[in-house]
Amino acid sequence: MAAKAPAIREMLTRLRIPRDGVLLVHSSFARFSREGYDLDEVLETLVDWMSQGTLLMPSMSWRFVKKDRPFFDEKETPSNTGVLAETFRKRFSTRRSLHPTHSVSGRGPLAERILATHHRCVTPCSAESPFGRLVEAGGHVLMFGEGFDCCTLLHHCEEIAAPDVYCKPESETETYTCRDAAGQEVQVRLRRHLFLPRDYWQFQDQLAARGELAVHACDSSMCRGFEAARLAKIALDALKANPRAMLAVPGQRYRLM
Repeated sequence: MAAKAPAIREMLTRLRIPRDGVLLVHSSFARFSREGYDLDEVLETLVDWMSQGTLLMPSMSWRFVKKDRPFFDEKETPSNTGVLAETFRKRFSTRRSLHPTHSVSGRGPLAERILATHHRCVTPCSAESPFGRLVEAGGHVLMFGEGFDCCTLLHHCEEIAAPDVYCKPESETETYTCRDAAGQEVQVRLRRHLFLPRDYWQFQDQLAARGELAVHACDSSMCRGFEAARLAKIALDALKANPRAMLAVPGQRYRLM
């Protein structure tokens, strides 16, 4: 198998990912694997690139932690965000945010600050979540072979601007027990997302139109990079003008989520 680390480093350079910044990676590894990319080599290259910064990956567990299974363990609960993110969580991360459905794993100097307050959030991705902290920290997002419909930062914008449109009502708030790596347990209250036809691709187009989206192909796998604050501003402006801006109208591309 040919070494692919140079291709990953070229991608990170072309997408203007600062090595001493904060980077959140959404990933889909299947196509990369078919094209000869080795999982360990990719992860080691990403970790090395961000060795002076903070590297984050979603470690969401909403498939495993539900109303009838209301328990989350920072170390033991598996994630359902793909093999790259799950391997990062197990092998490289030093901290995972304490949240039953939308946790994030990370390593680096800002990981503790970014991940430490997630359990305070009543909606999954609100201001004290890693997604809100990512914007505060001036971080970047890398969509590594993943489509814009998986950009969780847009859930954050929904929750900031119009939680009653996109989340279940307060009367349906659920309570979960979350255990941290030291064995301490906290109760987390949660208003889950509503299952709705969302159009997130519109914001990719708007980023691109402003010259704020960088795109690079690793073989045939597309990677996209952008500043979290730039996307958040576009989405929040749209939601301020129309609280239902995330929802697809007839004829638009959409995904139920």
